[in-house]
Amino acid sequence: MTKKRIALLGSTGSIGTQALEVIAAHPDAFGVSVLTAQNNAKLLIAQAVRFHPDVVVIGNEKMFDPVHSALSHRGIRVYAGDEALASVVESDSIDVVLTALVGYSGLLPTIRAIRAGKTIALANKETLVVAGELITQLAKKHQVGILPVDSEHSAIFQCLTGEEQNPIEKIILTASGGPFRGKDRAYLATVTKAQALKHPNWTMGAKITIDSATLMNKGLEVIEAKWLFDLTPEQIDVVVHPQSIIHSMVQFEDGSIKAQMGLPDMRLPIQYALGYPQRMKADFPRFDFTAYPTLTFEKPDSGTFRNLALAYDGLARGGNRPCVINAANEVAVAAFLNDEIGFLEISDVIEHCTTRVAFVSTPQYDDYVASDREARRVAAELIHANV
Repeated sequence: MTKKRIALLGSTGSIGTQALEVIAAHPDAFGVSVLTAQNNAKLLIAQAVRFHPDVVVIGNEKMFDPVHSALSHRGIRVYAGDEALASVVESDSIDVVLTALVGYSGLLPTIRAIRAGKTIALANKETLVVAGELITQLAKKHQVGILPVDSEHSAIFQCLTGEEQNPIEKIILTASGGPFRGKDRAYLATVTKAQALKHPNWTMGAKITIDSATLMNKGLEVIEAKWLFDLTPEQIDVVVHPQSIIHSMVQFEDGSIKAQMGLPDMRLPIQYALGYPQRMKADFPRFDFTAYPTLTFEKPDSGTFRNLALAYDGLARGGNRPCVINAANEVAVAAFLNDEIGFLEISDVIEHCTTRVAFVSTPQYDDYVASDREARRVAAELIHANV
């Protein structure tokens, strides 16, 4: 296996730190070319000292000096700011760009990486949510592979290996149900940030953990799946599977269903994407069927958890609507984490934004940028007006 040079965008987050564990376990297969972080300069410096990339980018320009002082004498080039983050992916020393950035910020670097012909290991689902049509067209034009890192989409991808000639009837994305599975709206009206951040199965960053609690994460995954696997909304089902052992399933035209299973451990889909098309040996804990004698499934409650229904509506409407939903959600989740709005108000803010931001049926890149900006403005106004 030829050694692959990895650009890891978002190296200090949950996906980023686990990706570095995978890279460290396979030093003959992977090397680090680029590391980036937005604010966590201390951890970024420690990672760079250990993995010695060619380039480090700190998104927050105010933190450039301490990062530069710590690393420049080691022969590591240090840059700061959004433009540096977007342009660094074009380097000839990179084979794979793993985008583990949070939210909309992943869009432009992914576009630049695709145009530079880099293989994309995509952990930033918002890139395809915001601009799925644009991204897939660019990937086709530049003959770039997009390898999913989300556990659910990696599961679908793995189930489809060897099935290229067999049409999909539908896919089934599994959801844990989050910390509030089975609760009603009266209960959700009083939940706290601390409660929402306690995911039952996964350890993730704050934003994605809140998205899981509201089921917006699953809604975003539905939209992402449409673009990754060229599906209609009717071909994408969601089922709540509290044990998080089956990561997702594919049903074929003969009714047969393939599932990808394993313990909830993000290192496995990360390694699969980085090593693709090879499966690489790993010492991850193995699943014991006798430890899970019962696997259960239920329908998601999209009446109580309205974000899932809003995402499906956005996918059906198309155009810039998913972009608006994503931007409004990012603002609303940040407001909830700052104790500015309640848990149920996250959905209220998103729904209001979908009615107040102008619809664009066939958006281009500039339309996505404008829609994102307008949705954020409207969402902030709604929050400050205590909608």
